[in-house]
Amino acid sequence: MKANLMQAVVSLLVTLATLTAYHELVVRPSQRIGIVDVGEVYRKQEEEFAKLLTRSASAGERERAYAMAKAFSRQLPLALEELPRDCDCLVVLRNAVAAPSPRTVDLTSHLQRKLEAR
Repeated sequence: MKANLMQAVVSLLVTLATLTAYHELVVRPSQRIGIVDVGEVYRKQEEEFAKLLTRSASAGERERAYAMAKAFSRQLPLALEELPRDCDCLVVLRNAVAAPSPRTVDLTSHLQRKLEAR
């Protein structure tokens, strides 16, 4: 009888540990949703580009502004691809979310920091 009780307790503990690990590693990350406003990021970059372009007096400064815009167009898709790995969550565009929930995380500022660091 004592051996059966020990087996039941060990089985229960193993089951609880397995379910807890499954919940923490699989279920919880899938419930988090990261939202990002790409339009806002793009508008800020466009504003910066316009300022550089209008203040540029020489062809070299204009070329530098165009190079910055070209670099941004290459870096944005790469930064967007990295966001799900950074937050360990599903990432969607802000306009695809009807209403935020307690499980949504705004990643717009994180995306902007990633782009500025590059």
